[in-house]
Amino acid sequence: MDIKNLAKQSEKYTIDIRRDIHQNPEPSWKEFRTTELIERELKSFGIETKRLKRTGIIGILKGAKKGKTLALRADIDALSIKENTELPFKSNNEYMHACGHDCHTAMLLSAAKILSEIKDQFSGTVKFIFQPAEETCVGAKVIMEEDNVLEGVDAIFGMHIWGNLEYGKFNIEPGARMASADTFKIRIRGTASHGSTPHLGVDSIVAASAVVMNLQSIVSRNINPIEPVVITVGTIKGGDRFNIIANEVVMEGTTRAFSQEVRKVLEKKMREVVENTAQTYGAKGILEYEYCPAPLINDSKLTNTALKSAKKLYGEGSLIPMDKLTISEDFTYYMDKVPGVFVFLGGGNKKLGMYANHNDKFIIDESALSRGTALYVQFTADFLNS
Repeated sequence: MDIKNLAKQSEKYTIDIRRDIHQNPEPSWKEFRTTELIERELKSFGIETKRLKRTGIIGILKGAKKGKTLALRADIDALSIKENTELPFKSNNEYMHACGHDCHTAMLLSAAKILSEIKDQFSGTVKFIFQPAEETCVGAKVIMEEDNVLEGVDAIFGMHIWGNLEYGKFNIEPGARMASADTFKIRIRGTASHGSTPHLGVDSIVAASAVVMNLQSIVSRNINPIEPVVITVGTIKGGDRFNIIANEVVMEGTTRAFSQEVRKVLEKKMREVVENTAQTYGAKGILEYEYCPAPLINDSKLTNTALKSAKKLYGEGSLIPMDKLTISEDFTYYMDKVPGVFVFLGGGNKKLGMYANHNDKFIIDESALSRGTALYVQFTADFLNS
């Protein structure tokens, strides 16, 4: 079974599908055309399909014998970015596939095509999850709750194309790879008074300023220095006039961490800082803290399988190290329920121009796509036949 050659033979199909989706991007929860395209293709391969309640779809393919069930996931939504490239298949609307979800969808469809042709050579079941709304950070969570997409699944595999990695290279590493992305809202409530008589009120802006500064002491003094942590206050709003002491300030932001333990410490310490700092200034501090996608932590056993699969296909030289990322992925909602591994595929080429994901000039070297397709297939065969 020459999977590398099968993926190469399917390369034109992969690129054609990718360009179709790229030219017709759809935002989160509105991926109607994309869902229809995926359904049409899966049915043409003889794969059983099931539409999800909102958008998105799953495909189910059974192998020669009963066995384990592996889920393969691709996200399908685009971003609210106006494309700024000269590609002949550039977006024809105000959205853009600037994070490579068009590539993920095309590679997984191509893998589904190949797997449907060699289904007599593996045991068990493959569940193809074409997930909507990854960019909302809760798409995976919603379809797990509403559609039970992980029913019967033993493990899950995901892949992300990366504009800052050399095209065709894989990054596959165990442990924490992406950060959690929790959000918070802080309210500082004081007492309004005339700007000329601050002693008759409680200045929420002064108290809020102290809170912002004190929050950073959590990073430097309450967390182990070898643990990467981010606390960012992204918005701060308070006051209506230049000569009135503001009675309330509202701040919003995000935290990033690479372990569940640190997440809990962050919430606890932030609550202490907000409440106690505000009290020092005579104000009241209220913290609303929401846990969103958890840190992405690759299962060591599945990571080892993925490494062997990549080496089997393209050799040791196809692997490349990469620093952990403080961005997040809602793929972690799946990993909270079943073991999973998430790998990165390089798509950047300096000759074409290397731009980071979410950039309006984001360009992918399409020669990388057949490698992503091959790894989907090889990992599936190796996992299900082990």
